[in-house]
Amino acid sequence: MIARDVVKISFEDWKNGWHGIELGLSVAEIDELIENLGMLKQDTDQHFHISSDYKGDGGVGDITIYVKASSEADNASMSGRALAPGEEIECNGDESRG
Repeated sequence: MIARDVVKISFEDWKNGWHGIELGLSVAEIDELIENLGMLKQDTDQHFHISSDYKGDGGVGDITIYVKASSEADNASMSGRALAPGEEIECNGDESRG
């Protein structure tokens, strides 16, 4: 895999001790990310990076993606697709999230 400047990472200081990270990908980059995640699934000792071009005044320098050991504590969650205001999706047939 050849590193190139194509992915967009944004870092937002929420001014309350927490920060947001946004990762923008092209459709081709989504395929590359899926390929890299598949590699991790097959070889759980491996890892990969999403790295900055280090231009500008600062921001996110590097994101390391790896398979978390079962002994590592969880500290975040992953959600599905974004919902429009007021939109809900059914879960398990009778629950809704929105």
